[in-house]
Amino acid sequence: MKSAVFYGKHDLRVEESKKPEIGPKDVLIQVKACGVCGTDVHIYEGDKGAAEVTPPTILGHEFSGVVAQTGAEVVNCKVGDRVCIDPNCYCGTCEPCRNGAAHYCENMIGYGTTVNGGFAEYCAVNERQVYLLGENTTFEQGAMAEPVACCLHGIDMCEIQPGHQVVVIGGGMIGLLMMQLANLAGAAKVALLEPVENKREVAKKLGADICIDPIKEDVQAVLKAAGMTWINTVIECVGRPSTIRQAIDIAGNKAVVMMFGLTKPDETIQVKPFEVFQKELVLKASFINPYTQKRALDLIDTRRLDVSSMIYEVCGLENLEGVLSKPELRANGKYIISPEK
Repeated sequence: MKSAVFYGKHDLRVEESKKPEIGPKDVLIQVKACGVCGTDVHIYEGDKGAAEVTPPTILGHEFSGVVAQTGAEVVNCKVGDRVCIDPNCYCGTCEPCRNGAAHYCENMIGYGTTVNGGFAEYCAVNERQVYLLGENTTFEQGAMAEPVACCLHGIDMCEIQPGHQVVVIGGGMIGLLMMQLANLAGAAKVALLEPVENKREVAKKLGADICIDPIKEDVQAVLKAAGMTWINTVIECVGRPSTIRQAIDIAGNKAVVMMFGLTKPDETIQVKPFEVFQKELVLKASFINPYTQKRALDLIDTRRLDVSSMIYEVCGLENLEGVLSKPELRANGKYIISPEK
């Protein structure tokens, strides 16, 4: 089968791989769509993502497709079903799993990180990780379920209440999802900080009350003029020390600052403890997607959440390395890889 195999930093090869074999509890999925994630970029650049990757490995953890084969003991799906997966497979027996923190599983299997994933024509996964797509959900939308699930975990931790004021920093796919989820959580006003004009235009269509160019505009002044004088939540979706610092500056008294964007592992930020004390800030971060995949799929299928407006292009495996290596391409929006193209 055709696959995109990661061999090390800046070394991704589209080549023929052996079609996966399945065990009695496994499902073989013919991949139709697989999203390119910021974690994939970190891995391609030689950095650690959410999990360690040992080359050679087929990357890709945001994918959907059709069930091509099932193991003898599989009961939750059948050949021909349209499905997506939760790529984080927990053991269920270690201490974190038995204490309600399965996303810290000591024996985690990560499809597309610790084992082969979805940048290929086929991928074999444990049936526990397989979720049926709703009748209104396309394969491209189904591939977005995993990032939505991650965002849901983060938005839950933000503890947004009806009437709150929320600022989202970064208008990429994650920022646009977070902005919509903040609205669904009941925020009275949601502002988006994003320097790229077309992303601000998309944000306006998706429900942003205020869109600010942080390069050309005085952010604090614009927020104040819009009546956002007590920011309850700031969600940083860029993953840069400078924007995390900005999030802390913008936050109001007793605010939650969610550091959702993934930084490089060795990057640091400067925090003034007195400022955190004086504002009584809560600094949080969110790790992967425990227990949120089904909620994500329901929001997508009922159209309560738009996951299509931020998709820029669906392209073939041969285009993957270009997307991973060129920030100017990723700046256009979300890329989806289809092995059939």
